[in-house]
Amino acid sequence: MQRVNEPHPLFGGALSAILPHGAADVSKMREIPDNQEAFVHTRTDQSLIVELVEYQDHVADQDAARYHFEDIAGNNAATQPGAQEVTEVVALPKSSVSLSACSSAWALTGTQYVSKYNETARNRVRLHLGVFRLPQFGTDVLVTFNDPQSICPDSSSSPAAVGPGVEPWTVEDFQHLLQSLTLHNPGLFG
Repeated sequence: MQRVNEPHPLFGGALSAILPHGAADVSKMREIPDNQEAFVHTRTDQSLIVELVEYQDHVADQDAARYHFEDIAGNNAATQPGAQEVTEVVALPKSSVSLSACSSAWALTGTQYVSKYNETARNRVRLHLGVFRLPQFGTDVLVTFNDPQSICPDSSSSPAAVGPGVEPWTVEDFQHLLQSLTLHNPGLFG
């Protein structure tokens, strides 16, 4: 499938970004918190989340991605030894992102072992995280790409294995989303 190059409105059009092919809006399937926009791949267990969270002024810019990664690990019950690992954190040059209001932007790649729906089966998920710091609005914008690497046979995600003819999302799709994220209405932040 080809990538759709039209920006998708987020948060009522206050933000927009180019989403990868096959992105289905999770809010059409279940309730999503007001501070999130969530999308799933229609044929794999991959997901994308754009989330507005409180700016953590006690966290240095270069540590923000790791801070939020560890917060996500806590929410995923992936805090025990060996359940999470950060493999890379890099600064995103401001010239490469459309969200010009950010003071800095960071990308992290890591792995977490997580369960869905309080199951005991744990899946190995590569997590790609983008953090856009907006101290003037008291907000960090997080963009998370969950990319399962191995799914336990006992997991409810097991039938979602990628089969012939299915194009999973790529890191390039995620990077394109990060680069295209644009703020249209600062009133989103209050």
